[in-house]
Amino acid sequence: MIKIAVLVSGGGTNLQALIDAERQGVIRSGTLSLVVSNNANAYAVERAKAAGIESRVLLKRDFPSQEAFEDALINTLKEKGIEFVVLAGFMSILGKRFIDAYEGRIINVHPALIPSFCGKGYYGLRVHEEALKKGVKVTGATVHYVNEIADGGEIIAQKAVRVLKNDTPETLQKRVMRQAEWIILPRATEMVCKKLSKTKGENV
Repeated sequence: MIKIAVLVSGGGTNLQALIDAERQGVIRSGTLSLVVSNNANAYAVERAKAAGIESRVLLKRDFPSQEAFEDALINTLKEKGIEFVVLAGFMSILGKRFIDAYEGRIINVHPALIPSFCGKGYYGLRVHEEALKKGVKVTGATVHYVNEIADGGEIIAQKAVRVLKNDTPETLQKRVMRQAEWIILPRATEMVCKKLSKTKGENV
């Protein structure tokens, strides 16, 4: 089983989708082993506790630099033998140091169909505000590998969601989460875990 860490900053709805997926057997090649938050008040930490998953809080302000924060994050993951990282609403850009340490083993979920409404500054409600402003009829979510370019890594999975006439950014956000993010993130997590598990088996 591949040991998974989930990095979070907020409510943890995508974390909950992963917890539910592991219980239901959707994720079977990996196990949720650690939740790390960069926000002490993140409800995601409570979700982790309720599911019996160990959690840690690492605050950027406690470190003198981005590099020091990333070193602490890497050390925390290595202590727990983490092999795969899922960014689930993690509101912090990770730099080269972290990405190199887990190259090909970090994925992120983005609430739009990349390459639309993505890149620096596109997160949370802003993504949906821009989609509505542009007048698109279809939006969705994307799971992709993480590299040094914001939302620039190879796409693993996408799912489309219809935009309705009376949508607000809030109603659209909820529909994209329910109809896309919560479905494709667990599936992509299993897909990558299976691949990593196979590679691990070949290297034994």
